[in-house]
Amino acid sequence: MEALKQGTDALFILLGAIMVLAMHAGFAFLELGTVRKKNQVNALVKILVDFSVSTVVYFAVGYSVAYGTHFFVSAETLTQQSGYSLVKFFFLLTFAAAIPAIVSGGIAERAKFWPQLMATAVIVGVVYPFFEGIAWNQHFGVQAWIKTLTGDEFHDFAGSIVVHAMGGWIALPAVILLGSRANRYRKDGAISAHPPSNIPFLALGAWVLVVGWFGFNVMSAQTVDKLSGLVAVNSLMAMVGGTLAALVLGKNDPGFVHNGPLAGLVAVCAGSDLMHPLGALVVGAVAGAIFVLMFTLTQNKWKIDDVLGVWPLHGLCGTWGGVAAGIFGSKALGGLGGVNVWAQLIGSALGVGWALVGGVVVYGILKSTVGLRMTQEEEFDGADLSIHKISATPDRDVNW
Repeated sequence: MEALKQGTDALFILLGAIMVLAMHAGFAFLELGTVRKKNQVNALVKILVDFSVSTVVYFAVGYSVAYGTHFFVSAETLTQQSGYSLVKFFFLLTFAAAIPAIVSGGIAERAKFWPQLMATAVIVGVVYPFFEGIAWNQHFGVQAWIKTLTGDEFHDFAGSIVVHAMGGWIALPAVILLGSRANRYRKDGAISAHPPSNIPFLALGAWVLVVGWFGFNVMSAQTVDKLSGLVAVNSLMAMVGGTLAALVLGKNDPGFVHNGPLAGLVAVCAGSDLMHPLGALVVGAVAGAIFVLMFTLTQNKWKIDDVLGVWPLHGLCGTWGGVAAGIFGSKALGGLGGVNVWAQLIGSALGVGWALVGGVVVYGILKSTVGLRMTQEEEFDGADLSIHKISATPDRDVNW
């Protein structure tokens, strides 16, 4: 029976890993549909190569930083160990690799290719797993300290703070240090519109992310006996709450409508195992509103050229989700309890602070050494031709 349980758990978490792996296709097509046509190939290549670099670095360094174990033993030794532990690495890797995929959308259309891969290696190898170990593996006694201080540990079931806020707040200094796209904000105060190049691909990316997210959230239980239908329904309710709020506040704009469900899902990750479904609906709706309002504010008022709005979507909605878990997870609002607002505020602040420091240090060093930005000519031609020497849809066929 024990062998059967281990095999079932391994299959369960493997399916989750595959679903979250598929989300990276969602990241790719969401970015492809949002950027201009001359940068579509670059969006596809970045996500795949970032994932590959993340895999190597997380295998060699990051997983050990977070969980204190490594894979530098013989294959025979690995096979003698539980197959579950290897598949668990795969599952957690897909979470870690989401960080550079998030950053990619913010710095799109003008970032150099190789410096971003360097940043990916440092972020996935050190910056992300350092906080992952604190939140999910009791490192440095931080969780015990929060519990002593507030009565409960910081709760982040599926990564509103650990993954999404981390990615969004790392991306913010990267976007600011990189600067806005050429001619985006003119000297006369006018703002040049850079509309999405392909709404169907943008929508496809959003739908792939939404479907994969049920692996992201539900399979965060990591074993079959902890599987919760509450997580699935709460994810669903937050998704539709975010969609409807973005529809109304975004005035039918398809970009807002398709990012609304993502905002809701980002926010519900932390408390999806605790909230009542009506609480999850509210959390998702608030997140959808946060995204629309803050994306508009950052782009039009603050003139921060965050192309996909990853700071509002992941950074701010993720932070809201971390705090919301303490509000709507409480028994007073129909939740299961075992969490409080103060613990969530402290844990969320620690995650945001660490992400900001990591983003400033990593991208600050890269800017002062190898540089972050393509040349004006490369940016004008587009990343597809400048970096990959081919466009998404070549204008002519070559006849031999």
